[in-house]
Amino acid sequence: MKTRAAVLRGLGKTFEITELDLDAPKAGEVLVRFTASGLCHSDDHLRTGDIPVRFPIVGGHEGAGVVEEVGPGVTRLKPGDHVVASFLPVCGHCRFCARGQTNLCDLGRFLVDNCLPDGTFRFHSGGEDIGQMCLLGTFSQHAVVSESSVVQIDDDLPLEVAALVGCGVPTGFGSAVKAGEVQPGDTTIVYGIGGVGVNALQGAAYAGARHVIAVDPVASKREIAKQFGATHAVETAGEAAELARELSRGVGADQALITIGVASEEVISAAFAAVRKRGIVVVTSIGTPGVNTVSVPSFELTLFEKRIQGALFGSSNPFDDIPRVLDLYRAGKIKLDELITTRYKLEEVNQGYEDMMAGRNIRGVIIHEH
Repeated sequence: MKTRAAVLRGLGKTFEITELDLDAPKAGEVLVRFTASGLCHSDDHLRTGDIPVRFPIVGGHEGAGVVEEVGPGVTRLKPGDHVVASFLPVCGHCRFCARGQTNLCDLGRFLVDNCLPDGTFRFHSGGEDIGQMCLLGTFSQHAVVSESSVVQIDDDLPLEVAALVGCGVPTGFGSAVKAGEVQPGDTTIVYGIGGVGVNALQGAAYAGARHVIAVDPVASKREIAKQFGATHAVETAGEAAELARELSRGVGADQALITIGVASEEVISAAFAAVRKRGIVVVTSIGTPGVNTVSVPSFELTLFEKRIQGALFGSSNPFDDIPRVLDLYRAGKIKLDELITTRYKLEEVNQGYEDMMAGRNIRGVIIHEH
């Protein structure tokens, strides 16, 4: 079949809208008609090279839609099912899945080449194979994906909202609740109030943190932060550290969650200095490959037992935590509708990223037209 998609053809380029050929689903695969796709910063990392991939590639890894066809052997899903795309595939039986660490599933090895788990491609153009961001490609009206990459959800949930729980919401929420181990009464700092950071605020507040300090140089984002659980909002990391010490009677922050666009040595060092003895620095932000961004005093690391914790998908488990987050949304415990700042057509994808980089959006969403 034919499908329209936003394709990135190389470093420094912008997305181009083109018609692609799409294969039918093979064994263990499903054809999904995507309704909506979130504009996540990670897709811009493809353009800058912060996330290395094979070009050309269909962008998008945060989406929701409806299953239209299933391949041989698929029993968990059927045509008509509503699904959220998980940017991390889950096989269910590798060493890490068996330990409940499904965000580290061995199928993640296919994320660089962006082919499906059988090593082949489903998108084509003029005889050229086109990859899929995170084995998904939600910037396409239709995509064939592994059944390991989609989570079934209730049919009555709005798909444009459900799309957000495929990446940004659980990544931020889990950075606080799981990787950061936020406890009632804690003091938590969140650096960077974008699509991930705003959900780290929600996670910290939900977990019972007494003080939630948002750090962002953009004034409008500091105001938005207060709507999503921040008790305080400051412009700089220095202000955050001073405030955390004041609020904790000189002890320091319990957690420092780094959710800025690209991890930097400056912010990681500031976060490390801001946390208390045995405090946790959670690095959710992606760093540039080959660049060392962690430089901390080992004296302090050892004697104060401070911890630096990486977090992929907020250390969450896609097939468990995506439905859990949606249940919290139903119960009114977290906000999802309010995360969507602007809706775009597929043709406006580059404008969406301009708006994101300019700090105008918490989350932009592409609404596919069929």
